[in-house]
Amino acid sequence: MTQADPNVVKLLAAAVASVGGAERPGQVAMAEAVRHAIDSGEHLLVQAGTGTGKSLAYLVPALLHAHETDEPVIVATATLALQAQLVDRDLPALVDAAGGLLSRPPRWATLKGRANYACLHRVRDGAPDDQGALVSVEQAATGPLGQEVLRAREWAEEQASSGGTGDRDRLDPGVSDRAWAQISVSSRECLGASRCPYGQECFAELARARAGEADVVVTNHALLAIDALEGVPVLPEHDVVVVDEGHELAARVTSVATADLWPGVIDRAATRVRSHVDDGDAEELRTAGERLRTTLADAPLGRLDELPEPLRMALVDVRDAARAVQSGFAATARDERSADAESARRAAKAMVDEIFATAERVSAGGEFDVVWTEDRDRGGRVLRVAPLSVAGVLRERLFGTSTVVATSATLELGGTFDAAAGSFGLLGEGAPAWSALDVGSPFDYGRQAILYVARDLPTPGRDGLRPEAVDALVELISAAGGRSLGLFSSRRAAIEAAEAVRAKLPDIPVLCQGEDVVASLLRRFAADERTCLFGTLSLWQGVDVPGGSCQLVVIDRLPFPRPDEPLSSARQRAVERSGGNGFMTVAANHAALLLAQGAGRLIRRSSDRGVVAVLDPRLVTARYSSYLRASLPPMWFTTDRAVVTGALRRLAASAASDDTRGDTGDAAEG
Repeated sequence: MTQADPNVVKLLAAAVASVGGAERPGQVAMAEAVRHAIDSGEHLLVQAGTGTGKSLAYLVPALLHAHETDEPVIVATATLALQAQLVDRDLPALVDAAGGLLSRPPRWATLKGRANYACLHRVRDGAPDDQGALVSVEQAATGPLGQEVLRAREWAEEQASSGGTGDRDRLDPGVSDRAWAQISVSSRECLGASRCPYGQECFAELARARAGEADVVVTNHALLAIDALEGVPVLPEHDVVVVDEGHELAARVTSVATADLWPGVIDRAATRVRSHVDDGDAEELRTAGERLRTTLADAPLGRLDELPEPLRMALVDVRDAARAVQSGFAATARDERSADAESARRAAKAMVDEIFATAERVSAGGEFDVVWTEDRDRGGRVLRVAPLSVAGVLRERLFGTSTVVATSATLELGGTFDAAAGSFGLLGEGAPAWSALDVGSPFDYGRQAILYVARDLPTPGRDGLRPEAVDALVELISAAGGRSLGLFSSRRAAIEAAEAVRAKLPDIPVLCQGEDVVASLLRRFAADERTCLFGTLSLWQGVDVPGGSCQLVVIDRLPFPRPDEPLSSARQRAVERSGGNGFMTVAANHAALLLAQGAGRLIRRSSDRGVVAVLDPRLVTARYSSYLRASLPPMWFTTDRAVVTGALRRLAASAASDDTRGDTGDAAEG
């Protein structure tokens, strides 16, 4: 690596001082590596543990590059929490710190997909109903949904009058997706700034304008994926991309590339288009949707390696009917329509376009797509399609067009970066050059944390918690005096665990996911040190509760995907067909990543102490156990429950006697 750039070191020191932090060796090493990657054009994968200060480590060289070249750097995150940290804390601090070091003030902006911003045309003129006519907010404001819509509209008007961004994430408290859909539009539904009567005030257009003038543009993985996948640029021209929370990138890109089709949406589309196309075309679309409903009901649940012929023919009918409706739209003269009529027309056409694209994609039976059926909670059976892999797309359209820095606390699985690199398309013949770096963590995991594996328990089944696991859970939580985050493989297991602990430890408050929104549960969990919080997948990542409220993280079972999960099972089979180990490549990597993320909820600052308890003996007995443990922070390891409960009691006693939530000893010390 080349010698450190003094400008990077100087600006990083100033930025760290601006946020009241302390510079760390890992942070400096990462900043220098990012600068070298940007200068050399070689992609970089960086693992940076919690507490490293990785955001400033990549923002500093990114800002310097943008300042020197007038080319913006795109920074993409997976979660709203990290995005908020960047735009509310790190970037303002960096701008302040750069004041005397750069020739001009740095600029930054946030940019999201159009549907994330309120649409003033819908706010003021209404949204299309199921007949395609615009309905005002006042007309629709009945019941709880209507009240949500009214509150969202009032907020949007306040944003417009005060110069706000109209960004949904700034609406607090938030509203449901159904309510937000009444005051927002997708890119396909948008009238366009030149045609919309409120185009000059448009929140989305103003956001794009700010992004076009910025040095650093903060966005999300989804918009980055859309920019790469759809061939229509939605981000400013750029030559460098930083992907934070990089362990999520392939999954987020897969999500963007996933589509579904169900008869209910076809029926609604047929109703919507009646005002814009021939009645016969609209009725044929409805009829095709009913044929699909009938054939879906007879189709097997789960992955469909080959489409049953009746289902394939029903999809062809839907495709052809949707194409006829599209032709009907094209025959309508645009300049004869008012803005309101055009808005309703675009909303209807967007529905038909998506139906056509999905029906055509599934009926074509592409070898690189996975198709399956599942039952919706409401609305009957749905057909889904997702790409078998997004590695090729990422190689060609992201890593092939920009220098990419991907970073996360969990990029290295089993002691290697190969899993992450493979998911990005960086392995195999013709792969671009890349390097990897693990800058470690400022935390001393060997002294701060214990990894306990309950070797004496039976292997977990899929029918909820075994009685022995419940007993172990109660014993651990009792020793900890609450202060526990329970991460479970299923909603059923979380509920069973909550009921058991409440019954056996009535003095310890237990919260369970589903009883309130996650944000509210987390606030209550952090506010009372004796409280426990139990939940499923959304709690395995992104929970940041330092101090005495979280001194025990319990994981009920190794988080392998279900054997019948359509996408992962298809990917596993594809690896095996090419001569690889499908279980290790797909299932074990999935488990290793989630396990590392879950364990990462424990130590969030240098004064934290605690235990990660895994109630699944396979973490020490299975042939793949060493691979999974190599993906975890280097915690002090034991299978002795007495040692662990003793440590938890000492931590609880220390926390109870120390109102500052500090701790006077190391978790692993006897």
